[in-house]
Amino acid sequence: MEEVFRKAYGKVNLGLDVVGRRPDGYHLVRMVMQTVDVSDDIVVRRGSAGSGLTLSCDNPEVPADERNLAWKAAVLVCRKYGIEPSFSISITKRIPAAAGMAGGSTDGAAVILALNELLELNMTEQEMDEIALSLGADVPFCLRQGTYLAEGIGEKLTKLPDLAPCSMVIVKPPFGVSTPWAYKALDEYLEAVPENGTVHPDIDLLRKALDRKDVSDIAAHMGNILEAVVTREYPEILDIKKRLIDKGAVKALMSGSGPTVFGIFTDDKAAQEAFLCFEGGRYGKFKVEF
Repeated sequence: MEEVFRKAYGKVNLGLDVVGRRPDGYHLVRMVMQTVDVSDDIVVRRGSAGSGLTLSCDNPEVPADERNLAWKAAVLVCRKYGIEPSFSISITKRIPAAAGMAGGSTDGAAVILALNELLELNMTEQEMDEIALSLGADVPFCLRQGTYLAEGIGEKLTKLPDLAPCSMVIVKPPFGVSTPWAYKALDEYLEAVPENGTVHPDIDLLRKALDRKDVSDIAAHMGNILEAVVTREYPEILDIKKRLIDKGAVKALMSGSGPTVFGIFTDDKAAQEAFLCFEGGRYGKFKVEF
Protein backbone atom coordinates (compact mmCIF):
# COMPACT_ATOMS: atom_id res chain seq x y z
CA MET A 1 0.00 0.00 0.00
CA GLU A 2 1.48 3.31 -1.13
CA GLU A 3 -1.18 5.78 -0.04
CA VAL A 4 -4.31 6.09 2.09
CA PHE A 5 -7.23 8.45 1.49
CA ARG A 6 -9.56 9.51 4.30
CA LYS A 7 -12.45 11.90 4.72
CA ALA A 8 -12.04 14.16 7.74
CA TYR A 9 -15.53 15.18 8.90
CA GLY A 10 -16.37 18.35 10.79
CA LYS A 11 -18.69 18.70 13.78
CA VAL A 12 -21.17 20.98 15.46
CA ASN A 13 -22.06 21.13 19.15
CA LEU A 14 -25.71 20.42 19.88
CA GLY A 15 -24.89 21.28 23.48
CA LEU A 16 -21.84 22.75 25.21
CA ASP A 17 -21.51 23.42 28.92
CA VAL A 18 -18.45 24.21 31.04
CA VAL A 19 -18.80 22.64 34.47
CA GLY A 20 -15.43 23.39 36.06
CA ARG A 21 -11.73 23.90 35.62
CA ARG A 22 -8.78 21.69 36.51
CA PRO A 23 -5.76 23.02 38.42
CA ASP A 24 -3.75 22.83 35.19
CA GLY A 25 -6.17 25.27 33.51
CA TYR A 26 -8.05 22.79 31.31
CA HIS A 27 -11.80 23.34 31.30
CA LEU A 28 -14.13 20.51 32.28
CA VAL A 29 -16.96 20.23 29.80
CA ARG A 30 -20.16 18.38 29.03
CA MET A 31 -20.82 18.52 25.30
CA VAL A 32 -23.07 16.78 22.82
CA MET A 33 -21.04 16.61 19.62
CA GLN A 34 -22.46 15.80 16.21
CA THR A 35 -20.58 14.80 13.05
CA VAL A 36 -21.71 16.72 9.95
CA ASP A 37 -21.23 15.89 6.31
CA VAL A 38 -18.73 18.67 5.67
CA SER A 39 -15.27 17.23 5.20
CA ASP A 40 -11.65 17.75 4.27
CA ASP A 41 -9.84 15.21 2.09
CA ILE A 42 -6.65 13.75 3.55
CA VAL A 43 -4.14 11.72 1.52
CA VAL A 44 -1.07 10.21 3.19
CA ARG A 45 1.56 8.81 0.77
CA ARG A 46 4.72 6.82 1.36
CA GLY A 47 7.97 8.51 0.38
CA SER A 48 11.43 7.18 -0.20
CA ALA A 49 13.57 6.30 2.80
CA GLY A 50 14.89 9.42 4.51
CA SER A 51 12.55 11.75 2.60
CA GLY A 52 11.12 13.10 5.83
CA LEU A 53 7.69 14.58 6.40
CA THR A 54 6.02 17.06 4.06
CA LEU A 55 2.56 18.63 4.18
CA SER A 56 0.61 20.54 1.55
CA CYS A 57 -2.79 22.23 1.68
CA ASP A 58 -4.86 23.91 -1.00
CA ASN A 59 -5.82 26.70 1.44
CA PRO A 60 -2.88 29.11 1.77
CA GLU A 61 -4.22 30.38 5.11
CA VAL A 62 -3.68 26.95 6.69
CA PRO A 63 -0.09 26.41 7.95
CA ALA A 64 1.68 23.58 6.13
CA ASP A 65 4.29 22.96 8.81
CA GLU A 66 4.69 21.89 12.44
CA ARG A 67 1.86 24.24 13.52
CA ASN A 68 -0.68 22.05 11.73
CA LEU A 69 -2.38 19.33 13.82
CA ALA A 70 -2.07 16.89 10.92
CA TRP A 71 1.72 17.36 11.03
CA LYS A 72 1.76 17.06 14.82
CA ALA A 73 -0.30 13.85 14.63
CA ALA A 74 2.19 12.28 12.20
CA VAL A 75 5.13 13.21 14.42
CA LEU A 76 3.47 11.72 17.51
CA VAL A 77 2.60 8.46 15.76
CA CYS A 78 6.15 8.09 14.46
CA ARG A 79 7.67 8.94 17.82
CA LYS A 80 5.48 6.39 19.63
CA TYR A 81 6.44 3.56 17.27
CA GLY A 82 10.06 4.53 16.57
CA ILE A 83 9.41 5.23 12.88
CA GLU A 84 11.50 7.57 10.74
CA PRO A 85 8.96 9.82 8.90
CA SER A 86 9.06 9.19 5.16
CA PHE A 87 5.72 10.27 3.80
CA SER A 88 3.70 13.24 2.58
CA ILE A 89 0.33 14.56 3.75
CA SER A 90 -2.01 16.36 1.37
CA ILE A 91 -5.04 18.27 2.67
CA THR A 92 -7.94 19.55 0.58
CA LYS A 93 -9.83 21.95 2.85
CA ARG A 94 -13.59 22.42 2.90
CA ILE A 95 -14.15 22.91 6.63
CA PRO A 96 -13.61 26.61 7.44
CA ALA A 97 -10.71 27.47 9.72
CA ALA A 98 -11.26 28.94 13.22
CA ALA A 99 -14.96 28.14 12.84
CA GLY A 100 -15.89 25.96 15.82
CA MET A 101 -16.22 22.93 13.53
CA ALA A 102 -13.01 21.08 14.56
CA GLY A 103 -11.38 21.54 11.16
CA GLY A 104 -7.83 21.18 12.46
CA SER A 105 -8.75 18.48 14.98
CA THR A 106 -10.44 16.28 12.41
CA ASP A 107 -7.43 16.53 10.07
CA GLY A 108 -5.19 15.38 12.91
CA ALA A 109 -7.54 12.48 13.67
CA ALA A 110 -7.64 11.48 10.00
CA VAL A 111 -3.83 11.33 9.88
CA ILE A 112 -3.75 9.03 12.94
CA LEU A 113 -6.23 6.69 11.23
CA ALA A 114 -4.44 6.90 7.88
CA LEU A 115 -1.01 6.10 9.33
CA ASN A 116 -2.45 3.22 11.33
CA GLU A 117 -3.63 1.74 8.03
CA LEU A 118 -0.66 2.74 5.85
CA LEU A 119 1.99 1.51 8.29
CA GLU A 120 -0.08 -1.49 9.50
CA LEU A 121 0.38 -0.47 13.13
CA ASN A 122 -2.77 -2.22 14.40
CA MET A 123 -3.26 0.43 17.05
CA THR A 124 -6.01 -0.16 19.60
CA GLU A 125 -8.74 2.42 20.09
CA GLN A 126 -7.15 3.36 23.42
CA GLU A 127 -3.73 3.90 21.83
CA MET A 128 -5.21 6.14 19.16
CA ASP A 129 -7.21 8.05 21.77
CA GLU A 130 -4.06 8.71 23.82
CA ILE A 131 -2.32 10.25 20.81
CA ALA A 132 -5.46 12.16 19.86
CA LEU A 133 -5.96 13.68 23.31
CA SER A 134 -2.39 14.97 23.38
CA LEU A 135 -3.30 16.97 20.25
CA GLY A 136 -6.50 18.51 21.60
CA ALA A 137 -9.77 17.87 23.40
CA ASP A 138 -11.84 17.47 20.20
CA VAL A 139 -9.49 15.01 18.49
CA PRO A 140 -10.66 11.79 20.21
CA PHE A 141 -14.22 12.55 19.10
CA CYS A 142 -12.99 13.17 15.55
CA LEU A 143 -11.66 9.61 15.41
CA ARG A 144 -15.33 8.62 15.49
CA GLN A 145 -18.51 9.61 13.65
CA GLY A 146 -22.02 10.21 14.93
CA THR A 147 -23.51 11.71 18.08
CA TYR A 148 -21.50 11.59 21.31
CA LEU A 149 -21.49 12.95 24.82
CA ALA A 150 -18.02 14.30 25.64
CA GLU A 151 -17.04 14.86 29.27
CA GLY A 152 -13.90 15.59 31.28
CA ILE A 153 -11.75 17.74 29.00
CA GLY A 154 -13.38 16.01 26.03
CA GLU A 155 -11.77 12.60 26.37
CA LYS A 156 -14.66 10.72 28.04
CA LEU A 157 -16.91 9.76 25.15
CA THR A 158 -20.30 8.07 25.32
CA LYS A 159 -22.18 7.10 22.14
CA LEU A 160 -25.66 8.64 21.98
CA PRO A 161 -28.62 7.92 19.70
CA ASP A 162 -28.22 9.41 16.24
CA LEU A 163 -29.79 12.80 15.60
CA ALA A 164 -33.40 12.47 14.42
CA PRO A 165 -34.08 13.09 10.70
CA CYS A 166 -33.82 16.79 9.92
CA SER A 167 -32.03 19.33 7.73
CA MET A 168 -29.24 21.57 8.94
CA VAL A 169 -27.95 24.82 7.45
CA ILE A 170 -24.45 25.78 8.60
CA VAL A 171 -23.22 29.36 8.15
CA LYS A 172 -19.68 30.63 8.75
CA PRO A 173 -19.28 34.45 8.82
CA PRO A 174 -16.12 36.01 7.33
CA PHE A 175 -14.07 36.04 10.53
CA GLY A 176 -12.63 33.53 12.95
CA VAL A 177 -12.77 33.22 16.73
CA SER A 178 -9.85 32.10 18.87
CA THR A 179 -10.85 29.18 21.10
CA PRO A 180 -8.41 30.18 23.92
CA TRP A 181 -9.82 33.72 23.83
CA ALA A 182 -13.41 32.43 24.04
CA TYR A 183 -12.70 30.29 27.12
CA LYS A 184 -10.75 33.10 28.80
CA ALA A 185 -13.67 35.46 28.16
CA LEU A 186 -16.02 32.86 29.66
CA ASP A 187 -13.84 32.58 32.78
CA GLU A 188 -14.00 36.35 33.25
CA TYR A 189 -17.76 36.35 32.66
CA LEU A 190 -18.38 33.57 35.19
CA GLU A 191 -16.28 35.37 37.79
CA ALA A 192 -18.28 38.57 37.31
CA VAL A 193 -21.77 37.03 37.15
CA PRO A 194 -23.31 35.15 40.09
CA GLU A 195 -23.70 31.41 39.42
CA ASN A 196 -27.48 31.72 39.67
CA GLY A 197 -27.37 34.33 36.93
CA THR A 198 -25.57 32.05 34.45
CA VAL A 199 -27.71 30.04 32.06
CA HIS A 200 -26.18 26.58 31.66
CA PRO A 201 -27.59 24.30 28.96
CA ASP A 202 -29.21 21.17 30.38
CA ILE A 203 -27.19 18.41 28.76
CA ASP A 204 -29.19 15.67 30.50
CA LEU A 205 -32.49 16.92 29.04
CA LEU A 206 -30.83 17.13 25.63
CA ARG A 207 -29.75 13.48 25.94
CA LYS A 208 -33.32 12.46 26.82
CA ALA A 209 -34.63 14.39 23.81
CA LEU A 210 -32.18 12.52 21.58
CA ASP A 211 -33.56 9.26 22.99
CA ARG A 212 -37.08 10.35 21.99
CA LYS A 213 -36.02 11.24 18.42
CA ASP A 214 -38.14 14.42 18.52
CA VAL A 215 -36.44 17.19 16.53
CA SER A 216 -38.40 20.02 18.17
CA ASP A 217 -37.65 18.61 21.63
CA ILE A 218 -33.97 18.24 20.76
CA ALA A 219 -33.86 21.81 19.48
CA ALA A 220 -35.58 23.13 22.61
CA HIS A 221 -32.79 21.77 24.81
CA MET A 222 -29.78 22.74 22.67
CA GLY A 223 -27.51 25.40 24.15
CA ASN A 224 -23.95 26.71 24.22
CA ILE A 225 -22.61 28.54 27.27
CA LEU A 226 -19.88 30.19 25.17
CA GLU A 227 -22.48 32.02 23.07
CA ALA A 228 -23.12 34.63 25.76
CA VAL A 229 -19.52 35.88 25.73
CA VAL A 230 -18.61 35.39 22.06
CA THR A 231 -21.68 37.23 20.74
CA ARG A 232 -20.85 40.28 22.86
CA GLU A 233 -17.67 40.66 20.83
CA TYR A 234 -19.11 39.37 17.54
CA PRO A 235 -22.79 40.49 17.31
CA GLU A 236 -23.06 39.32 13.69
CA ILE A 237 -23.48 35.81 15.10
CA LEU A 238 -26.82 36.91 16.58
CA ASP A 239 -27.87 38.33 13.21
CA ILE A 240 -27.17 34.98 11.52
CA LYS A 241 -29.17 33.16 14.19
CA LYS A 242 -32.12 35.50 13.67
CA ARG A 243 -32.03 35.10 9.89
CA LEU A 244 -32.06 31.31 10.18
CA ILE A 245 -34.97 31.37 12.63
CA ASP A 246 -36.87 33.85 10.45
CA LYS A 247 -36.49 31.36 7.59
CA GLY A 248 -38.03 28.56 9.62
CA ALA A 249 -35.30 27.01 11.76
CA VAL A 250 -36.71 25.47 14.94
CA LYS A 251 -33.44 26.45 16.64
CA ALA A 252 -30.20 28.18 15.67
CA LEU A 253 -27.04 27.90 17.75
CA MET A 254 -23.38 28.84 17.65
CA SER A 255 -21.10 25.80 17.37
CA GLY A 256 -18.15 25.40 19.73
CA SER A 257 -16.30 28.66 20.30
CA GLY A 258 -17.80 30.06 17.10
CA PRO A 259 -18.34 31.88 14.93
CA THR A 260 -20.16 29.21 12.87
CA VAL A 261 -23.91 29.08 13.41
CA PHE A 262 -26.20 26.20 12.45
CA GLY A 263 -29.95 26.02 12.14
CA ILE A 264 -32.09 22.89 12.58
CA PHE A 265 -35.02 22.54 10.17
CA THR A 266 -37.89 20.06 10.06
CA ASP A 267 -38.91 21.37 6.60
CA ASP A 268 -36.31 20.74 3.90
CA LYS A 269 -37.81 23.39 1.59
CA ALA A 270 -37.41 26.00 4.34
CA ALA A 271 -33.82 24.83 4.86
CA GLN A 272 -33.07 25.28 1.17
CA GLU A 273 -34.53 28.79 1.21
CA ALA A 274 -32.44 29.63 4.28
CA PHE A 275 -29.33 28.28 2.59
CA LEU A 276 -29.94 30.46 -0.48
CA CYS A 277 -30.54 33.64 1.54
CA PHE A 278 -26.87 33.75 2.55
CA GLU A 279 -25.52 34.79 -0.81
CA GLY A 280 -22.92 37.05 -2.35
CA GLY A 281 -19.87 35.07 -1.27
CA ARG A 282 -19.67 36.71 2.15
CA TYR A 283 -20.43 33.51 4.05
CA GLY A 284 -19.21 29.97 4.04
CA LYS A 285 -22.38 27.89 3.98
CA PHE A 286 -23.41 24.23 3.89
CA LYS A 287 -26.66 22.30 3.89
CA VAL A 288 -26.62 18.77 5.29
CA GLU A 289 -29.23 16.08 5.93
CA PHE A 290 -29.72 13.65 8.79
